[in-house]
Order: sequence, then structure tokens, then C-alpha cells
Amino acid sequence: MDISITLEVVKRKIYLVRGHKVMVDSDLAEMYGVETKNLNKAVKRNLSRFPSDFMFQLTAEEAAALRFQNGTSNQPGKGGRHYNPYVFTEQRVAMLSSILNSDRAVQVNIAIMRAFVQMRELAVSNRAITRRLDELEKKYDSQFRIVFDAIREMMEPSTKKMKKIGFNK
Repeated sequence: MDISITLEVVKRKIYLVRGHKVMVDSDLAEMYGVETKNLNKAVKRNLSRFPSDFMFQLTAEEAAALRFQNGTSNQPGKGGRHYNPYVFTEQRVAMLSSILNSDRAVQVNIAIMRAFVQMRELAVSNRAITRRLDELEKKYDSQFRIVFDAIREMMEPSTKKMKKIGFNK
């Protein structure tokens, strides 16, 4: 079975909430090919595998911010959720394939894990570049002081009176 979920699709569904990179239950359910309520029922039947620091329910404010970020609405009378969504960290997303127990769940999980790994590698790479730039700035700051001073001087407004141009009456 070929699951056409790309890393880019998965990455767009990873959010930062309470300092954790998480995925929303409805996004996961869609990728796994199950209804959100069935995913949450499976989780509730296996709560010992989902401690609160790895899976938690969003507050109303967090859920509203997430809806705003996604550009979706939750208008009364229009259907939709009757409770705030649950979110899962990388560690608990890995556990989902074991409780859903399907070939699709395993393949989707592999795609999700690859996305998390790629994002982590990118973050490490960015920190290394930032650290290197800071080192270079400290090392070469005194050598480029003249350049920095000249740029600052050019940015300051001139106090010299300008000569009028044009015809005088």
C-alpha cells in the first residue's frame, strides 16, 4: 500500500505548543485514515501509553490560536468540534501506530518520524550557523569599526544647510 504523504505535508502539520512540537488529533486522524473520534477512543483505551507531558488537550485560547493559524473557523451551528483538540508530541505519535495496528498507520508513522528528524537536524544546523556568526562578529568587530562608524555617519541626518536649487524670484 502506497501512502502519498510527503514530508512537506507532515511538516506543515507540526506546531509548537507549550514548548513542544506537536501534531493535532484531527490532522493525525486524517493521515491515518480514521475518524478523529475513533483515534481519540483508541488513545483513551490505552491512556497508560500517553502520559500528560506527551499528550494534552489544548485550552480554548490555544485552540483558537491554532484555528487562526490554520485559517479555519469553528462557528456555532456549523458543525465541527464540541471540545478542544488533543495534541501529541513526537514520542506519543510514535505510539499511535501501535494502538491503531494497521499497515497504513505504520507507513504514516514512518513519514511523520522522518519529518520530525529532518526538523530537528535543521534546528541543530541553524544553531551552529548562528554560533559561528557570533564568533566571527566578535573576532572581526574591531577590524571593521571604521566601516561601521562610516555607515552610522551616513545614516545620521545632515546638519549642513543645503543650498537652494532653482530660480529665485
